Amino acid sequence: MKNIAISWSGGKDGCMALHRLIEQGNSVKCLFTTLPEDIDGRTFGHGEKAESINLQGEALGIPVEFIHCSFKTYTEDVKNALIHLRNKYGLDAVAFGDLYLQEHRDWGEKVCEQIGLDAVYPLWMLEDEVLPALKMFVESGYKATVIRIRDDKLPVSWLGRELDGSFFADIQKEDVCPMGEAGEYHTYVYDGPLFQRKIEFSYGEILQLETTKRMEIDDLKLVMK
Repeated sequence: MKNIAISWSGGKDGCMALHRLIEQGNSVKCLFTTLPEDIDGRTFGHGEKAESINLQGEALGIPVEFIHCSFKTYTEDVKNALIHLRNKYGLDAVAFGDLYLQEHRDWGEKVCEQIGLDAVYPLWMLEDEVLPALKMFVESGYKATVIRIRDDKLPVSWLGRELDGSFFADIQKEDVCPMGEAGEYHTYVYDGPLFQRKIEFSYGEILQLETTKRMEIDDLKLVMK
């Protein structure tokens, strides 16, 4: 058993990784998310509201740790924060939800090696194994909705779609990785087996960003299951 901090963006991949780690008997001590220093209350990776990540932590009963970073010093900022978390939680390892992008894994392994922690990739797979992985998530009991899409890959109609059987069938008709590993789409998980409470929310405005569209999720609250 390892004491683990997991990189968390709020989507399905991190959730699948978390589930697998706990299933294997590990102790996940915290979820960590990076925030850019110059953008108030938004996550670095997906631009999601910090509030929505905090609620996931509350729903799961796992602490959330926010790491404030700049673009220029991102890696050093993450390393310094992970050293602090290592000491705070007695960590053995850091887990990532990457599937098959080797450059992402190389970065995570290098960071962890430099600070004396193991890098764990519980979902690591071959690229042609992603469709069964998506099917596994759809059938897992977790609930997720699409909150961001790449303009050059998916039309706006994909925003707000649930990851269900219909999604599984339709995503195979598109010229994308079914799991969205290249950022074709991003998701927000709001319920499932590990969730002690469910997150309810409403769909807000659609924001046009540089190369993506993001659907805001508003009025978030925890409810009993």
